[in-house]
Amino acid sequence: MAGSRMQLELSRVVQGRSRLGVLKGLGRTGQHSLEIPGCLLYTHFGTVPHLTQDTLHTLISLPSVTQITLSHIAEHQEVLEEFKDGFRKFAGLHDTVLYCSLHDPATHSPTGYTTNKTVSVWGSGGRIELTVAKFMAFQKTVQPDWYQSMCDGETWQNSASRKRVRKSVDRTLAHLDECLLVHQKSKELEGVEVFGVVEGGDILEERVRSARETAKRPVAGFCLDGLQTGSMDQTLRTQLITAMIKELPEDKPRLLHGVGRPDEVLACVEAGVDLFESFFPFLATERGCALSFGFDISTDPERAGRAPPAVLELNEEKATAGESQQNGDLNRHDQTQMTPFEMNLKEKRYQDDFRPLVEGCGCYCCKNHQRAYLYHLLVTNELLAGVLLMIHNTAHYHGFFGALREALATDKLDVLKKRVLGDGGLQTERKE
Repeated sequence: MAGSRMQLELSRVVQGRSRLGVLKGLGRTGQHSLEIPGCLLYTHFGTVPHLTQDTLHTLISLPSVTQITLSHIAEHQEVLEEFKDGFRKFAGLHDTVLYCSLHDPATHSPTGYTTNKTVSVWGSGGRIELTVAKFMAFQKTVQPDWYQSMCDGETWQNSASRKRVRKSVDRTLAHLDECLLVHQKSKELEGVEVFGVVEGGDILEERVRSARETAKRPVAGFCLDGLQTGSMDQTLRTQLITAMIKELPEDKPRLLHGVGRPDEVLACVEAGVDLFESFFPFLATERGCALSFGFDISTDPERAGRAPPAVLELNEEKATAGESQQNGDLNRHDQTQMTPFEMNLKEKRYQDDFRPLVEGCGCYCCKNHQRAYLYHLLVTNELLAGVLLMIHNTAHYHGFFGALREALATDKLDVLKKRVLGDGGLQTERKE
């Protein structure tokens, strides 16, 4: 956009693709920044699930950008319009950058409800149909710092025909043009950034066309959509991302929707993606699982500000829990299934395990509670289980992104990959 404050400053590009840098000038006043590769703060209606604002801010190194979705807030438009001061103040979010996306990445939305003029979002009250006019009215009411343009993103299924994929690209570009027209005439959205959405399903030519045409528009960044976990394998995803990124300018950020698994994050960063949605800790928490993968690459953990997870110990546990590990691999493209990066604390073997979730983890849960206590909370359906798990999983996940940036800065990406992927099947899968 003309007069955009958002600026991407790259400090390093590794092997021509993986990018290290800082996204500066975020927010209406431009005082915020976000390191890349990085992730956004995932929320439901502005709140990280299970956590109050006070509890959340006991965690260090939280992202400066909070993600909210129209699927959560669309049914509350009248209340927000009456409130008049925007969603940030309504939700008590005073010192953060708001990014408004269309759909919740952790929730499957029904398909088949898009037309040439409308898209649909699904809230607790059911389907809400959005025209461009209604979509832009929401943005004026919410008053985000940046938002995803309206798009037709229903072509991620393998059954989508070439004709349907082509139509989705055409619709998405038409929606973007209409959104930009309204945006540029709106005083309420002055200083707000727009991210264009790149679609194209699994068809390479349409991905390239969508990226090339979107890059011609005055957008501040790009959302790579329709590549989420469950839609395709990583080899095809990498191929499509590589082709799209060749068409996108280097000085604008690339946000990938719907990908959160650590192995997939690593592969996508290597392909050139900058930003991710951090919904993966929430999914693990809902499964009653604790994230437990190793990512420490420093020989001096205290200097790095991060204690080393007990990688050997975790690998031993996964060896004894072969069935859980195998299930994670077999269902690696299903977001509802446990992954190899988690421990299932509902398993009875944790009933008398008095160790922290991850040895050396500095989060509140690991410093104060044991696996046995979490097992007890989960089997008795105590609400505190979700709170403690979300604290740990959020801290662990954002620690992983910190390690990822450190690895890019110090030429240790291969070391990090070995730590995260281990010596088993996942590492073998990544060899191309």
